[in-house]
Amino acid sequence: MKIFVATAKLDDVRWAADAAMADGVATTPMLLATEAGGGDGRDVLAEICRTATVPVCATVTAISGGDIYREGRDLARLDDRLIVQVPLVEDAPAAVRRLADEGVRVAVTFVYSAAQALLAAKAGATMITTSLDQLDANGYGGAATLSEIRGIFDVYDIECDLMAAQPHNPTQFASCALAGADAVTVTPAVLRSLLLHPLTDRSVDQYLSELAKRPKVRATV
Repeated sequence: MKIFVATAKLDDVRWAADAAMADGVATTPMLLATEAGGGDGRDVLAEICRTATVPVCATVTAISGGDIYREGRDLARLDDRLIVQVPLVEDAPAAVRRLADEGVRVAVTFVYSAAQALLAAKAGATMITTSLDQLDANGYGGAATLSEIRGIFDVYDIECDLMAAQPHNPTQFASCALAGADAVTVTPAVLRSLLLHPLTDRSVDQYLSELAKRPKVRATV
């Protein structure tokens, strides 16, 4: 399962890359605007693309078909590794098809059901993203929805990756993997937390205690 780090901070991108835990970077307009500090978020996105050696996701801000297509095309020109994220609204499928036909990789967001996932893949999406938080909060069951989408993709041999958005703890993260997600987006804070366990500190203390009890080896002359 691939890990996309949800950030627009270059330090976070470098840390995840150096730790060999980042298979991609997932930005949002809000993250880019915050990092730009009132400047142009496109400049921050371009710098991330130059810094990262992995795919970078960038989201269009438009919701009408023509605008989605034009903005998606402009974003894709920033870097060959960029994946354009498009919200699944009524006008989106035609724009996704046009972008896909031009060789643009498109990740479709706002996908909350297997039916939506199937239609997005049919339109030409290379990846669909579903939000665990929103599904769980509204009683739909995030892991169950992921499993259903995975099953349909497998039955029909659909070449479209399934991404789970923002698991917040190790249990949710593991449930994404068990449900067959191809990728997840996680914040740097969550990614760091996944490295630890309540027993980690106890194990480290025990390990250091055992090392301290080792017989001293006398140096030979």
